[in-house]
Amino acid sequence: MRIGEVRVGEGAPLALVSGLNVLESLEAALACAQGLCALAARHGVGLVFKASFDKANRSSAGSYRGPGLDPGLRMLERVKRETGLPILTDVHEPAQVRPAAEVADCLQIPAFLARQTDLVAACAASGRALNLKKAQFMAPEDVELALAKARHFGARDLLVSERGTCFGYRDLVVDLRSLVRLRRLAPVCFDATHSVQRPGAGAGASSGDRSLVAPLARAAVALGIDALFVEVHPDPDRAPCDPQCQIRLEELDALLAQVRAIDAALRG
Repeated sequence: MRIGEVRVGEGAPLALVSGLNVLESLEAALACAQGLCALAARHGVGLVFKASFDKANRSSAGSYRGPGLDPGLRMLERVKRETGLPILTDVHEPAQVRPAAEVADCLQIPAFLARQTDLVAACAASGRALNLKKAQFMAPEDVELALAKARHFGARDLLVSERGTCFGYRDLVVDLRSLVRLRRLAPVCFDATHSVQRPGAGAGASSGDRSLVAPLARAAVALGIDALFVEVHPDPDRAPCDPQCQIRLEELDALLAQVRAIDAALRG
């Protein structure tokens, strides 16, 4: 499959999906995208820029959601125009699909919405690549039906992302066997930052443990995934959403050196 000009799966080198958890300002988005461009060029990795215009699934009504559909898409269009990067963003309802597809090269269906038929159908009909996030409550084999649903409605370029599985209350665990099973169904992306989340474990928000991002990413790449998803922020502790899960650009720089070496070793 392709996201813009970035090949994913079918023997292509490891791809990187990275950016901001949620858009804050045009200046911050451009700075993040330009920093990621430099890293991608240094490490020779195909890059897709990711950012959300709205975080519809927040723990508290007072949590920051983002700039919203129209302002957010204008920011993403500017990032695309100035950097040339393909864009991935998530949609939460069918009405958002058409305007988002005018800007984004890949539409993402959030994990909690992976089985929402109307949303899957709208995304599939858009003609854009589709990143389907495996829900925290779904077994890897359950994703086959979700992918079949998307294909039924016309989806061609499909990517499936693993982001951890519910482990009791307020925690996630990554079953690395899931990556092997999912890869039998479609190209696979590992979401290294959401996988370390502890849902609802913060003060009216989710918590997490960013020290686990790099170890889990290295393990996932060693299993042969097709893309790695990592959210970054210049000052993670001040990020308005999932601050404990995101890493800095310089940490991603070190991680990319490691995972590119692992990926190259697997390919001989």
